[in-house]
Amino acid sequence: MGSRSFRYVMALMLIVLAIPVIRPYIEYRLYAATTPRPVEARGGLADYENSAIEIFERVSPSVVHVVGREGGDELSLSAGDEVGIRTGTGFVWDQAGNVVTNDHVVEGTKVLAVRLASGEAVKATIVGLAPHYDLAVIRLASVRELPQPVAVGSSADLKVGQAAFAIGNPFGLDQSLTNGIISSLKRRLPTSGGREIGNVIQTDAAINPGNSGGPLLDSAGRLIGVNTAIFSPSGANAGIGFAIPVDVVNRVVPELIRSGRVSAPGIGIVAGNETVATRLGVEGVIVVRTVPGSPAARAGLQGVNASTGELGDIIIVANGQPIRRLADLADQVEQTGVGKTVELTLRRGSNKTSKTVEVTDVDVRATPSGLGIL
Repeated sequence: MGSRSFRYVMALMLIVLAIPVIRPYIEYRLYAATTPRPVEARGGLADYENSAIEIFERVSPSVVHVVGREGGDELSLSAGDEVGIRTGTGFVWDQAGNVVTNDHVVEGTKVLAVRLASGEAVKATIVGLAPHYDLAVIRLASVRELPQPVAVGSSADLKVGQAAFAIGNPFGLDQSLTNGIISSLKRRLPTSGGREIGNVIQTDAAINPGNSGGPLLDSAGRLIGVNTAIFSPSGANAGIGFAIPVDVVNRVVPELIRSGRVSAPGIGIVAGNETVATRLGVEGVIVVRTVPGSPAARAGLQGVNASTGELGDIIIVANGQPIRRLADLADQVEQTGVGKTVELTLRRGSNKTSKTVEVTDVDVRATPSGLGIL
C-alpha cells in the first residue's frame, strides 16, 4: 500500500506541475477566436463627434493642397522631394476661383499647382501677396466643378476655451482634420514683411508643416483664422499654433483681389525697440524719428535727440486706447484705415500733448537694429 500511495502522490504532483504548462494550450483550444467576432452595436455618436464630422464633410471639399516651385516651367504634384518645392494649404474664397493661402507658401515661386479635394489637379497663378500679413491670393485655372467658398465668421467675439478645428495638408498628407480649443488671443506674430500682426489667435489644435494657409474654423464651421505658424523647437506640433484672425483676412483679401497689393496703414514713425523701452521703464511707443514728409512729421511728432540721446515723444494713447507696445499702436492704426485720422496722446518729457495724425500707406520694413516703421 505504501508503494501504491507513493505512486498516487507522485501522479498527483505531476498533474499539478503540468497544469501551468498545458493550461495555455487548453485555453487556446477552448477560447481562441478562430472565426470573425460578432459586431457589437455601437449606439449613437456623441454630439461633439457629430459636430466634427459635419464640419469636415462640409468644409473639406473647399480646402486645397498648394504646391509651388521656385523655377522651371512645369510642376508635378507628386514632386514633393524636388529642390525648391514649397507645399501648403489653401481654401476657396469665392466663385471666381480665388484661393487664400499664406504668403510664405507661394512667395518666390514661378509655377503653382493645386490639388482639389476631388483629386483634380489644376494650375494656379498669383493674384496678390501681402507679406506683412503673411497672406496671399492665388487663382485657379479652369476647374470642372468649383467647390463652395468657406463660410466667413468673425474673430472679434472669440473666447479663450471655445472649440477650434483646423483642416489642412500636414507633411503633404491630404485632408487632415485636427481639433482643440482657442488657447489665447491677442498674440503678436512677426512676419517677413517686417510688421507684427496683432490679435493673432493661438490654438492647441495640431498644426504642422503643410497646414500653413489652411482654415481655422469655429464649431459652426465658419472661418475664424488662417493657420500660419507653429511654435516648436522640433518643427512639429507642440500644442502651440497661430492663426491670422479672419477680421484681418476679410479686409486684406478683397484688396489683394482688386489690386494685387494691400495698403499698409501707418503714420510714418520709426519706433524704438521694445526691449530698450522696457529697460528704460517706458510704457508706450518711443518715437525714434519721423519719416521725412510723413503725416507724423507734418503733425510735429518729435523723435530722439540725435545729439543728446534725450527721448522725444512717447505715444501712450491712440483713439482713446492705451498703447503699451508697437502692436497696440499698429492695431489702432489698422482699425482707423488709410485716409482717416488717428488721435494720439503723447508724453513729451513731463508733459502730455495730443496730436491728430493722418493714416497713410507707408513702406513697411524692419531695420537691422530691430526698429519698426509704422
